[in-house]
Amino acid sequence: MALRWRSAITIWPLVSPPVAMAVLAATWGRDLGPALVLAVALALIGAVLAAVHHSEVVARRVGEPFGSLLPAVAVTVIQVGLIVVLMISGGPSTASLARDTVFAAVMITLNGIVGLSLFVGAGRRGVVLFNAKGTGAALATVASLITLSLVLPTFTSSPPRPEFSPSQLAFAAVVSLLLFGMFALSQTGSHRRFFPPAVAENLPTEIGQSPRPPTAAMAGLSLTLLVVALGAVVGLAKVGAPAVEGAVRDAALSQSLVGVVIALLVLVPNTLTAVRAARRNQVQASLNRALGSAMASIGLTIPAVAVASIWMDGPLLLGLGPTQLVLLALTVVVAILTVVPGRATRLQGGLHLAVLTAYVVLCIHPYPASEVPM
Repeated sequence: MALRWRSAITIWPLVSPPVAMAVLAATWGRDLGPALVLAVALALIGAVLAAVHHSEVVARRVGEPFGSLLPAVAVTVIQVGLIVVLMISGGPSTASLARDTVFAAVMITLNGIVGLSLFVGAGRRGVVLFNAKGTGAALATVASLITLSLVLPTFTSSPPRPEFSPSQLAFAAVVSLLLFGMFALSQTGSHRRFFPPAVAENLPTEIGQSPRPPTAAMAGLSLTLLVVALGAVVGLAKVGAPAVEGAVRDAALSQSLVGVVIALLVLVPNTLTAVRAARRNQVQASLNRALGSAMASIGLTIPAVAVASIWMDGPLLLGLGPTQLVLLALTVVVAILTVVPGRATRLQGGLHLAVLTAYVVLCIHPYPASEVPM
């Protein structure tokens, strides 16, 4: 039985991308019944998980610090594809989808992935150490990106709604891309020494438990399947978009939950990888993964959506509402207090998880209609 499970785990990443492409070809341009909707959903989930898996394989081949950056970029490509496809097909009703998805990704990465990593890592050793210089630089970049992209639109005076004017949107897109690029160059070039783990003598690592780097042939196959999986994800999202919109309307759910579902779908594999690294006392790798995902989510999604807005009908609402602003401020304050000492206990992990729980509860039971930005 164990052997069969191990074989299935090995085979599914190889099978999922071509199967997803086959489902896409069979459902393209058709009205979907319940059975086809289920098939599209399963194929989409399989393609997303396979894409993240293959990005991990390629990342292990190239090594750190590129290894933490590549999966974050791959996840963001999936996220951007889902957002753009749903916004184009959904029209004005999805005007805030980009904001909701990016904010959900930030809350999940800064509170969920960071919180779980610290909680798991400190749970086995009492305290975890990490490099405060690199982690602090990453957190500062994330805070700047989200403020320039999602906070400022709430307070601009040009339009009556929380959106940028065309020139302001262009500025935010360019700055987001530049900040992400500057950090990527810093992490992989001149300041890469800030991002390896900080290890104490009384907190031995378990590096020997890390998986071996894949061969060049395995990495090449994974790169090919990664491209196939990404194409399948975007196509299946377009095919399944009407069913998603109808389900949200029928259930009378908040539109922001669609953004949460997208963020969860693409970040679950990264979360599992970060937690596994924390169990091996590689908390620095977990934090690099979390902050890199948040950074890529903002720095790449906002420019892509800004360009796509040229062809989209309706406004592009990016400004956060009052409740979201409060949760963001609390997240940044807690994250700063976590990062500055360069060491953390389970308490810090629990604080981040509590903030994430509050965010999820408020998504399910949103703030009063009077507070919703118009």
